Amino acid sequence: MGRWEPGARERLVVAAVELFTEHGYDATTVAQIAERAGVTKSTFFRHFPDKRELLVAGQESLSALLAEGIAEAPADASALDAVASGLERASTMMGPANRDLGPRIREALAASVELQERDALKSVGMTAAMTEALLARGVPETVAALAAEMGILAFKQGYARWSEADRGDDDRLAPYALAALQDLRAAASALG
Repeated sequence: MGRWEPGARERLVVAAVELFTEHGYDATTVAQIAERAGVTKSTFFRHFPDKRELLVAGQESLSALLAEGIAEAPADASALDAVASGLERASTMMGPANRDLGPRIREALAASVELQERDALKSVGMTAAMTEALLARGVPETVAALAAEMGILAFKQGYARWSEADRGDDDRLAPYALAALQDLRAAASALG
């Protein structure tokens, strides 16, 4: 496969996840990732500054979609209803390839503290985007922060359930993320 063929970024992510789970994050080099993806090291560095960034590819796009969904929620929507709108919008970005990579990404994350730290930073960025979108709607700061934290937790839980679920009629992420948010609402109300 030539380096000029489309999909280099996606191939790099898949190659990295495969190599991280086969050999471990620390033992995997950029050269190995590029070779597995069928591109040059230069092409790798055009897409990513380093190998840590591979597993958080798309963070900016997800954050933007979450914020757009929140902004476009009906004016009378509660903070969590607006978050649900953001989750629905962000879910449109996640397709079958994302679903198939889920278990392998979790395996790679579990084996590397460095990747866990980078994943945590990704979550912080996505939470910040949701918080800002909620504040722009006039949601009080504490409520916005809590709703955004619940949103990122729902996204993560929904993604985990979705990637492990049997393939069936509804292969979209949104129902899983929204169900996770509903579970979190119920859990929050049980706190007393």
